[in-house]
Amino acid sequence: MAVADSNGLPVAICTASASPHEVTLVEETLDEFLADDHIDRLVGDKAYDSESLAAKLASDRAIQLIVPPKETNQQRADWGPAEQEIYKHRWKIERLFSWLNHFRRTVVRWEYYVENYRAFVHLASIMILLRHF
Repeated sequence: MAVADSNGLPVAICTASASPHEVTLVEETLDEFLADDHIDRLVGDKAYDSESLAAKLASDRAIQLIVPPKETNQQRADWGPAEQEIYKHRWKIERLFSWLNHFRRTVVRWEYYVENYRAFVHLASIMILLRHF
């Protein structure tokens, strides 16, 4: 999982196995935050549509979670035109994953140990950051 800033540059990277749901890994990913800045909003796809996650992020970290409602959760009152406008910029995290896929060792996990794979993902993130500064 990754968190990108408004320019699509990586600010938090977390690796985990494929079995846990992404909602359970959000807190762990935010703990890996590299910058000193505070996150105001966190934009995610429909998989992050969880009222308990939104409440936890709002109370513990003062972060507004912006996700489109699932088809089964159409009664959400907090999804309006302002949130839809912010959600349009979610392509920047997809661009970050595209940049990470330019590095062959990060596309598929070939390493037996997760520490080695995590090191390659962090190295790729550093190279992406260095390209933009």
